[in-house]
Amino acid sequence: MPATPDLEQLRMMKNHITHSLATTSVIPGSVEKSLADIAPPPDASTSALGSTVEAVIVTPARIGHYRWTICALLFFATTINYIDRQIIGILKPTLASELGWTEIDYSNIVFAFQVAYAAGMLLVGRMMDWLGTRKGFSLALIFWSLAAMAHALASSVMGFSAARFALGFGEAGNFPAAIKTTAEWFPKKERALATGIFNSGTNVGALLTPLIVPWITFNYGWHWAFIATGALGFIWLAFWLALYRRPEEHSRVSRAELTYINSDPPEPSTKVGWAQLLKHRQTWAFAIGKFLTDPIWWFYLFWLPDFFNKNYGITLLNIGLPLVIIYLIADVGSIGGGWLSSTLIRVSIESCGNKMRL
Repeated sequence: MPATPDLEQLRMMKNHITHSLATTSVIPGSVEKSLADIAPPPDASTSALGSTVEAVIVTPARIGHYRWTICALLFFATTINYIDRQIIGILKPTLASELGWTEIDYSNIVFAFQVAYAAGMLLVGRMMDWLGTRKGFSLALIFWSLAAMAHALASSVMGFSAARFALGFGEAGNFPAAIKTTAEWFPKKERALATGIFNSGTNVGALLTPLIVPWITFNYGWHWAFIATGALGFIWLAFWLALYRRPEEHSRVSRAELTYINSDPPEPSTKVGWAQLLKHRQTWAFAIGKFLTDPIWWFYLFWLPDFFNKNYGITLLNIGLPLVIIYLIADVGSIGGGWLSSTLIRVSIESCGNKMRL
């Protein structure tokens, strides 16, 4: 019968293993094998050591971070989404002067986008569930990128309205796909932060547009501004197809990170009808919040450049700085809001766990 190690021996063995793990590059999956080779089968005398070693191995620093690469892809997709969306607002004074638009003409063009965007929101979510995020996101981005480039072919209010309608319908796929991807790749306690990060792409896109579009327009004309910004989507698509798989299918996701991603208890999947949604307070809280904030955000996107031009004489070449300041502040709010809500959720989960243990 093997001798039972005393407490001092266990402590020395734990310190030795901890030091080895901290100073050695470990290949995922090799730790368990090496420990099995050097340690006898667990019994009552070694259970404390086994628990200690397991606690040392499974630490947040060793989980892996590939899920944040996916979050970065979502961030850049959202950035491109808003560049394609906002370019019409930046070019409004130029296009109105060159094509003879009235305020009513421009409002009809903007309205075409918003109608298609609202209709698309009702449909693309189910499409993402059906196709999956990899295919669904790809199709949505291809559709809206082609629609963005098609603005260069338009020369009338009707032509721009048709291009904006197609753009709105395609861009509606961005957020359902991004939110579904976040749910697949992040545990609940990190989803709000991940959402805040990719959602900050809206502000970054709105921030970059007044910096790059005037330069392209001044040097090459407004047609190339639409073509160049629309082509950005296809660059993103190449990275998306190369880097994205579901966590369970991805070779770059370690076993520890996959376990962490799937650490939430499974939830039953049930279909919820529209009538049932209206019975939930969460539905009304979200709808009312959007009702109050979206008009202001749409004004910033589509009308603010023209407002600055008409009231303060700010032209296409010097519109950048005022808009950059506005969207930079909004960017801080987006990431900060995601961090704050994630922190509150994590504290709430930990508090509930402590109460259950008591």
